[in-house]
Amino acid sequence: MRMFILPNRLIIIVLLWCPNLLAQPKPTKEQLQWQNMEFNIFMHFGPNTFTGAEWGSGKEKSMVFNPKQLDCNQWCAVAKAAGAKGILITAKHHDGFCLWPSKYSNHTVQQSSWKNGKGDVLRELSVACKKAGLRFGVYISPWDRNHPDYGTEKYNDIFCGMMEELFTGYGPIFELWWDGANGEGPNGKKQIYDWKRYEELVRRLSPQTLIFSDIGPDIRWVGNEDGVAGSTNFNTLHTEGFGRGANGPKQDTLTTGNKYGKNWIPAECDVSIRPGWFWHAEENKKVKSPKQLLQLYAKSVCRGAVLLLNVPPDTSGKIDLHDVQSLMGFKKLKDSVFAHNLAKKGQGYFVPHNGSIPLPEINDGNLATGGTIAMHHIQSLGIQFSKPVRINTILLREDLTKGQQVMKAKLLLMNTKHELLQEIALTTIGRKKMIRFPDMEVGIIGLLIEEQNKPAIILEIEAYSIGEEFLEINQ
Repeated sequence: MRMFILPNRLIIIVLLWCPNLLAQPKPTKEQLQWQNMEFNIFMHFGPNTFTGAEWGSGKEKSMVFNPKQLDCNQWCAVAKAAGAKGILITAKHHDGFCLWPSKYSNHTVQQSSWKNGKGDVLRELSVACKKAGLRFGVYISPWDRNHPDYGTEKYNDIFCGMMEELFTGYGPIFELWWDGANGEGPNGKKQIYDWKRYEELVRRLSPQTLIFSDIGPDIRWVGNEDGVAGSTNFNTLHTEGFGRGANGPKQDTLTTGNKYGKNWIPAECDVSIRPGWFWHAEENKKVKSPKQLLQLYAKSVCRGAVLLLNVPPDTSGKIDLHDVQSLMGFKKLKDSVFAHNLAKKGQGYFVPHNGSIPLPEINDGNLATGGTIAMHHIQSLGIQFSKPVRINTILLREDLTKGQQVMKAKLLLMNTKHELLQEIALTTIGRKKMIRFPDMEVGIIGLLIEEQNKPAIILEIEAYSIGEEFLEINQ
């Protein structure tokens, strides 16, 4: 064994041959930045807001769109106060209505009542996001239930033209959202989407933009619209042989990823704060509570995914007060729950084979430091307390810079006499992993990494005492 001490890193390396070390996928700089955002706001907005529909037919009159008090600065203020880092908006949903004056459609804000056809929602939101320090993203549905050329090869030209308008007129765009919906257009035909051409266009116009779909190529759908990632969540996915939509991977595969997936495609959890995706007055009393939003955070972000929470504007063009109150309550609750990291009271350690090596980097509260270990035999690291601490929640954080490494591990909760209180089996850790258990006094938190791809870097082990009324026991 060789040991190296580098700035802010204790690195212990065991030289061994392993076939899994070859060509392991790892994130790009943009993917890492996106994963560190944790939480973004989704905004479904368009004619459906005014008609009460969820999926528009494409036959709605453009004139129905008229948010007389549209206030994108209010959207951004609410999003930022809630802790979100970016906003994605439905630039074009399945009904074909464009929230910008596209020259490729006659079903846009230019044909609406709003501002006598002089308005541009994307312009106002992109400007407001820059002003607020939020990142701006767009959803654009390839399915178009309004456009007369949908179902013909000409539509692929039109869709590419629309995307070019978005990237040249409203950038920078940090995330582009595609779904695989492919129904009939107004002529009764379905479209053969030229996905390869679409991707090439985005890469040429905006190479830093991350593309979302059920097979990425940069971000994957988590396989449900409940906002829940798998308790096992690999950031890697096999995409060869799969398409988008009906031809995509099975939903349970999207939820967990693939253990040795060839592509780095982390999961995004989309869910609405309301029962529907568009604003409906009758749902004002059905907005998710702050506790429910905290649950979603625990089952998405705290399982290594990113949470995309839909908060739809109302007919006035503002975020409804019911939604605002819930979001502010969620932010306050989340901050209070994770305010006191009790792990800082202990001493971090690493056990190579026998004895113990101090490892203060794993509980110093600094994500820029951590401990790297490589295992030939089972080895462990953890935190030891001079006096027992009462806890019920542990957060583990893995450095993903070089890829996701931990495949199997055990969390050992012991008293100060090294007697085992509870053993919890783990698979993945990823960017952030929450483990919940009944209240107990713990003297030692031990982490045994039993299987890893390459040497794993554990950035932090955090410990909390969270009221049972806030989070379920089983996370």
